Amino acid sequence: MARSKLNWQLVLSMSAVTLAALTVMCLGWYFYIANYDWLFPNEADTETWFTAKDFVALGLLGTVGLATAGLVGRQLARKVVRPLAAVATAARSIAAGDFSARAETVDKGFGEADLLIADFNTMASRLERAEAELRFSNSAIAHELRTPLTILRGRLQGLADGLFRPSDELYGSLIAHVDDLTRLVEDLRTLGLVNAGRLDLQLEPVDLSREADAVITALEPELRDAGIVVQRDLHVTQAEVDSARIRQAMLAVLDNVRRYAPRSTVRVETRYADTIGLVRFSDSGPGLPEGTHEKIFERFWRLDDSRSRAGGGTGLGLSVVRGIARAHGGDALARSGPEGGTVIEIRLPLTPAGRRDEPSRVELQFQA
Repeated sequence: MARSKLNWQLVLSMSAVTLAALTVMCLGWYFYIANYDWLFPNEADTETWFTAKDFVALGLLGTVGLATAGLVGRQLARKVVRPLAAVATAARSIAAGDFSARAETVDKGFGEADLLIADFNTMASRLERAEAELRFSNSAIAHELRTPLTILRGRLQGLADGLFRPSDELYGSLIAHVDDLTRLVEDLRTLGLVNAGRLDLQLEPVDLSREADAVITALEPELRDAGIVVQRDLHVTQAEVDSARIRQAMLAVLDNVRRYAPRSTVRVETRYADTIGLVRFSDSGPGLPEGTHEKIFERFWRLDDSRSRAGGGTGLGLSVVRGIARAHGGDALARSGPEGGTVIEIRLPLTPAGRRDEPSRVELQFQA
């Protein structure tokens, strides 16, 4: 049986306190009157309604009744105070920096106490995860910035000391490192805005197929240099999105394919899927191990740390993709392809005018 709610326990307990006090006093007074002659056999008859002995007896009965009521009230107070004290103790520990602190469950409590402690512990768990993510992010950001900054300083110091001869190749390398830093800062800014719910979106009806085609065309030389063949399967797909942000997300996915699935074939599709607009990237690369398809959207996560750093990735690209998709009310998901490789999907809401009466059915269920 579920534990009683606090309001009913308060009503029942206060009723019990009152009833207990009245019962003790009434029964005691009845016993006192019924046994008066036995208690005071030598007492002379008097017409006085209340004697001093009567007042003393009434006072004793009242004291006993109040003591009984106090015991009942104390049990109620303990039920109310113990869960609050448990939450307060855990809150003080968290305020002192111990994010692992949790409120202990109280036995024989009431329903609201269970909910309070459960909600508090859920909040504490989220705070602990957020604090751990913040520490990891700060460490990862410092690590990501250290490498290009160290290289830049070394090259510039070498130029200043005359150890390096100025050349187009050297200047190109320096500019590439500056571009990496710029991309890292922009990715961090985008993620910060997404997490704060402050990403400014200029929504307008956009044909996702045109945006995808423009991004592929812009990145085609780099993809060709990486030995990647792009197959287009683009269908008119109207969605209400921020075109600049969507291009940024598509560019990040293709750049991820370029870095980590070279010499592969990538198929880019745009189409309707029920009530969403779908952009799908399917590559024939090495794919991902089972259980890592969600991890690729985590900030700074890498399957092979040394290989990823050699490729110049920051580990933020797919996090930005998911952040942009969710800011639009959609999502970004990943799975393994039926013939190997990796499939990444960006799902976006459609405009009312862009929804079709009989949308094409596209397989959306990911393989287990």
